[in-house]
Amino acid sequence: MMQWILPLGFIVAGVLAGIIGEKLIFRKLENFVIKKRIAGGNIIFHALHRMTFIWFVIAGFFWAVLSSPLRPDIINVLQKILTVAFLYSVTLVLARLTAGFVNLLIQRTEGVPTSLVSNVAKVVVLALGTLILLQTVGVKITPILTTLGIGGLAVGLALQDTLANLFAGFYLIISKQVRTGDYVKLDGGQEGYVTDITWRNTTIKEVSNNVVIVPNSKLASAIFTNYHLPAKEITLTLNVGVSYDSDLEEVEKVTVEVAKEVMQEIAPKLIANEPYIRFHTFGDFSIDFTLYMRVSEFFDQRIGKHIFIKKLHKRYQEAGITIPFPIKEIYVQHNINKENSEFRIQESE
Repeated sequence: MMQWILPLGFIVAGVLAGIIGEKLIFRKLENFVIKKRIAGGNIIFHALHRMTFIWFVIAGFFWAVLSSPLRPDIINVLQKILTVAFLYSVTLVLARLTAGFVNLLIQRTEGVPTSLVSNVAKVVVLALGTLILLQTVGVKITPILTTLGIGGLAVGLALQDTLANLFAGFYLIISKQVRTGDYVKLDGGQEGYVTDITWRNTTIKEVSNNVVIVPNSKLASAIFTNYHLPAKEITLTLNVGVSYDSDLEEVEKVTVEVAKEVMQEIAPKLIANEPYIRFHTFGDFSIDFTLYMRVSEFFDQRIGKHIFIKKLHKRYQEAGITIPFPIKEIYVQHNINKENSEFRIQESE
């Protein structure tokens, strides 16, 4: 029993060191990085999550095996197992780092990352790390690669739909037809913000907070409108009519002033693009015009119209400008005591 005291001591020391390292040292370093806002710090600490504890425990078991009275062949097997565990943990850290920094790069260039690219990068690192690990412990990887190549043909035939969605997802990302964060409208009528492009589906979040799941292959071949291409900024158009008694110069002045107020409220960065109106129709009961005003993105049209209509209605009332409602003049011919009488009746629609 005395021969096992030292190995057990190494195991206990490794576990205690792992707990202390995880709870104290790791936490303090994490708080320091967050406080200083070091670039990529969150990615690094996410990749190292729980690894401090695992590495200290592996080290404790490693020294316990070396100091144990076990037979040399058993010690050799245990050392290989611990080596595999350590190398796999390092591979997992590298895979997390790769996925995290790929996401960070995409976020800086495109605005919002997609899980497809980061997951593929993670899988590639894990696969390469596994092959290197097997080579390190003496396993020949050439027969494995040959087997995987032959088996890959059968798997590819069985997973045609999955592979079609995978490559369609890459096509959508590379072609930049759809990016996460874009507002799109499908030919089926569904519309919303693209939240993610995975290895199989594209997720679209509707304004009602529902989620539409579209297979990548279907989206790649569908007819859809991307309201964020070629730019997020769009022109809000709104049709208005004023009475024939109105001073059109005054109407234009007041309407543009109100539109500028709305732009200052919802799209101040676009204020250099001044709003304007264009008269276009002598209607049945009004002179009609269209307002053109820039907003930051497609969804801002709703709040823009809401605020503009309220402000314009109030300003028109103050300026004495009338927005007429439809009026019909009906002529009725009625016979009373064989005498024709004509009456004119006004009614509103």
